[in-house]
Amino acid sequence: MAQRYKTQILQVIDTEYSADAVEWCPVAAWQNILACGTYQLKKPEGKDSGENDGFDEPHTRLGRLYIYHFTPDQLFMPLKELQRIETAAILDIKWCHVPIFECPTLGIANAKGAVELCHLSGSEESCQLDTMCSVDLGHDCLALSLDWSTGLGQSGHPPKLICSDSKGQLSLLSVNEGAPSMDIHSQWKGHEYEAWIAAFNYWNTEIVYSGGDDCMLRGWDFRAGIDSPVFTSKRHTMGVCSIQSNPHMENILATGSYDEHVLLWDTRQMKCPMGDTHVEGGVWRLKWHPTHAHLLLAACMHNGFHILNCKPSMAKAAGECPILSSYVLHNSLAYGADWSKISLADSQASNPETASLDCSSSESNAVAGSDRKLEMQVQNLKISYESPTGSFDLIVEDEDGVYVPEADFGANKISTLDCDSQCDPAGCITSQKEHNVLATCSFYDHVLHVWKWEFSTTELSSANLS
Repeated sequence: MAQRYKTQILQVIDTEYSADAVEWCPVAAWQNILACGTYQLKKPEGKDSGENDGFDEPHTRLGRLYIYHFTPDQLFMPLKELQRIETAAILDIKWCHVPIFECPTLGIANAKGAVELCHLSGSEESCQLDTMCSVDLGHDCLALSLDWSTGLGQSGHPPKLICSDSKGQLSLLSVNEGAPSMDIHSQWKGHEYEAWIAAFNYWNTEIVYSGGDDCMLRGWDFRAGIDSPVFTSKRHTMGVCSIQSNPHMENILATGSYDEHVLLWDTRQMKCPMGDTHVEGGVWRLKWHPTHAHLLLAACMHNGFHILNCKPSMAKAAGECPILSSYVLHNSLAYGADWSKISLADSQASNPETASLDCSSSESNAVAGSDRKLEMQVQNLKISYESPTGSFDLIVEDEDGVYVPEADFGANKISTLDCDSQCDPAGCITSQKEHNVLATCSFYDHVLHVWKWEFSTTELSSANLS
């Protein structure tokens, strides 16, 4: 059976600073709000690259936070900037899934080693983000990630945050009920090197997971204490940098790594993953679809953004997740990615000024009309990941040690695809036509893309993408 997937650009924005995090607000009545975080290194003033006076002056890590409003029925430039905030470099942002003190609240992990909470005030179309409180995770560290305990959208308990930092520490933060403040409830050494990611088990928030540059995936149960993890997995062969619990299906966990693999786990049995998909790019972020339990969005650094169907792997407890569609129009490191809860109406007119893409699962990574010399150059690239504790950069050299400009590295990516999608009907059937809005951002080209993904089938089968 043939399924058709259509990807359409809605808007592209230059963020000026390198973009690395993007999040749609999940709170009802505020879901048209989008936040984008950036990270920019600034060299010491008055220093040329060749100067050396015997002292190493640190780079300044600058950041800027953007707040946008999205208008679904606006055909041209539906995203409107509402606010920009100059701040320390941002490494992660996450909205709390429920209001705090009756306001949508954004958590920010920054390069000064702090976690900051900001709340939205005003109306949706003219709102403003204001600082509520912040907490320092420790001296001389970068806050690398954060996650809220509220992933199931329940507001019965005070929300908690789990954070990770560049010293390998994990911090459990509690938000005080009586006043807008945070406390470090507990803090412990989780990894030998950078702890890239930490995330809650949304179904049991006494359990958290963490991943680090030591290639370890670990689980922690607060009821058993934090002296040692309840499990350690070495299944990933490089640094573990993305983790998310499935908010629709209990016991399902997705993890990603610099090793270019997305692993699916049954949390009741963490010895072996139930699915293993090679996405040909380091997996910086993973996001489950807001309503469909089997759709997973992956930001794959050097290989763009992919939408995976995890149903076959969950059903068979083995094998790969088919890639339904890929978005490859970014020309730099694919870092930030998120689904919006907005569902565009089927009757919405297409924007004639934007490019339409119909992407097949088998051909979505195709490269059309690439130059042979450039192709060989890309094949011979020697890539070295450098920690964000240094510069959050990626060093790209050819086999002779010559720097390859980022523009050249991404030049062989295509701008349009047009093909029909054929895939296993057991794995990718939906009951109706849907239009999903997504936001993605990339680093060196400092751009934010907002795009639409449409999927439809010829038969009704609510059992497969429910």
